[in-house]
Formats: sequence, C-alpha cells, structure tokens
Amino acid sequence: MLTRRNFFKIITASGFSAVVLPPSLQKMFAQIQSEEKPATNIKDALKHPRTANSMPGKFPGKVVQVYHDKCIDKNKFDLNTIDDMVKSGMLNLTGAKDISDAWRMFVSPKEIIGLKVNPVAGTLLSTSLEITQVIIQQMEKAGIPKKNIVIWDRREFELHDVGFTEKKFPGIKIIGTERKDNKDSFYDTKGKLYGEEMIDKEWYYLAEAEEKYDAETLPYMINEGKYSYFSKIATQQVDKIINVPILKNAGSSVTLCLKNLAYGSISNTGRLHKKLWAETCAEVCAFPPLRDKVVLNVVDGIKGCYNGGPGANPQFITEFKSVLIGSDPVAVDRVGYEIILKKRIEEKVQKEDSPKGRKFLELAQSLQLGIADLDKIELKKVNLS
Repeated sequence: MLTRRNFFKIITASGFSAVVLPPSLQKMFAQIQSEEKPATNIKDALKHPRTANSMPGKFPGKVVQVYHDKCIDKNKFDLNTIDDMVKSGMLNLTGAKDISDAWRMFVSPKEIIGLKVNPVAGTLLSTSLEITQVIIQQMEKAGIPKKNIVIWDRREFELHDVGFTEKKFPGIKIIGTERKDNKDSFYDTKGKLYGEEMIDKEWYYLAEAEEKYDAETLPYMINEGKYSYFSKIATQQVDKIINVPILKNAGSSVTLCLKNLAYGSISNTGRLHKKLWAETCAEVCAFPPLRDKVVLNVVDGIKGCYNGGPGANPQFITEFKSVLIGSDPVAVDRVGYEIILKKRIEEKVQKEDSPKGRKFLELAQSLQLGIADLDKIELKKVNLS
C-alpha cells in the first residue's frame, strides 16, 4: 500500500525528475503539495491602507514597449539611442509633451529616489550602466538633484563588480543590504554581519518554511528562521523606488519587475525558492515598503536572456533591443513574459505556454498590484528604428 510516507520515500530516493507517476499518483502529489503549502503573513500586508502611490500606480494596465534596432551593436550600447527610447516610453506612457513633466508625475526634487537595479548575473547580464545613466540624466533635467538619487540592490559588492561605482556615477549614492569591508569580510570586528544593521526588523515576510545555511551561504542570507526582513533601504532610506530589472527568464517563467523587487528587498530568501517562489514574488510586493513606493518600472530589454536565467549563460543571451515602461509591475511583467515565451518557442526551448509560469502574476493581480489579464492590458508598441 502506498502511504504518504512511502510516497515521499520514493521521490526522495529517486529525485523528482526520475519519477514517472501515473495519473492517480500525480493527483496525490498535487494534493500533498497543496496541503503542505507553507502559510505566510500576507494578511498583515493587506491590513495597511493603500495610498495614492500604491501599485499599480498612475497608469494601471498600461505598458509601452519601445524598440530600436541601433540601441546595441556588437555588445556596445548606444547611450543617445537609449536616451531616445526612454524618452519615447515616458512620453507615450504619461501623455506629457515634455520629458521633464513626464518624470515629475512620478518623482519630485524633495524626495529620495532609489533605482532598484539587478547585477546578480554579473557583467554578462546586469541592468546596463547606460540605461541607468539615462534615467539619472533625465531625472536631473526634471529637477531631481544627484544627492537625492540612490542606486541599490541586495549586494553592494555585486553593484561594484558590474560597474556601479562612484567613478562612473559621481555624486550618486550606491548601497546594498549585504556588505563586505575593504578586507573582503562580511563580518565586523565583533563578529557581526554588516548586513544585520541593514535589515529592518519592524517589517518582515513571515513564511512557515525554514532552511539552515552553511557558513559560506549565511552572509548572503543574513538570517535563518521563518522571517525575511525588509532592507532598510526600502523601508527607511528612500521615498520612491524606480524599478530597473532585466528582460530575462526563470525557467518557464520570468524574473522582471516583481521578482527584482521581492527577492531583492528582503533577507533569508534561500528558503523561499522551493515552495514559495510565486507567492514570494507577489506577496512581498504587497507590503507597504514596496507597494506604496514603487512608482515606475523601466525594464532593460536591450540585452536579455530566454533560457538559463536568472543567471547568465552566453548561449542564451539575446538582444531584444527593447525597453518596457509602466507604473503597473504586473502588466509590465505580463508583456515581458510574452516576449520571452515567444523567443523560447522559436528556439524550441519550450513547446507552449506554461500556466505555472504565470501563477505569480495571477497572485499579484489578486492582491490588487496590477493587471495580469493580457486582454485587459493596453500595450503601445513604438518602433524608433
């Protein structure tokens, strides 16, 4: 007789990929997965009243996709072309006639603006320095002083590794939650992780899932246990966030706006990948430090990947030569999902759409973070070539 205990012995011994289950056992496995889904504190997030800035922002369900064939050539980015692309996207999104007016719909000179970039895959596939420079230059012209602009991500040293440095971005603060000192140590002289002073224990994502980390991994997680704490960068140090992710896949899904925010803004994420990937992408973004501060999403699709993501595998990196812009992170992710899906099918990586890959978008829509229904998204395509 196949009991639940025996069932788990089989899949543990063989590995999931090695087990071919008949329909009856597939049903049992689905039921077990459903029953054992770890609980989270998403209800705590929903208790906080929404604000005028809450997702999906000023333009729910609206996405602008700008293409230019000359924005990159032989891996060299053309700054002026990218500037034109971002301008076009902003003007088409907002309806403004002046680019400074368009930016001032989202940010003001008195606010601290955080640019949430993504350097995780290294120099092969980072948020480009060029699109970041363009955003900063356009904000400066709109009256935002450099001293009020912050470039940030989880790991400060990864930002430096891909070129987000004081030399290339003079006057801009560049910070991360997880840090090393000039001796390449994560720990101070008292044996405390530098990252511990960067997490805000007043704000957390609680999930009934735990994982023990070894000594090498812990500095990248900051803490173990059931709590993932929000970075003080998001909770205390910035007033508004402009999200600048990369157009790339994560298996049959994507890691764009929501993933860049959720997994980039909290500690102790390793435990969340196994059973709560979709839930984390959606639910963490429903907490006020993100929900009420992320006012704009500018997806760097000049260069991206369609397979092997979120890491960087050269054979799967491609030039999409596009920028996606919108205040609605769910709608932007849905459009990005379609771009990557099309490429995956063309390259025979995937035969057809996988509903599982869109689960996080449906969850985010249910949390009122944006529009996941493609038929309800207003997509404007602009070709500047």
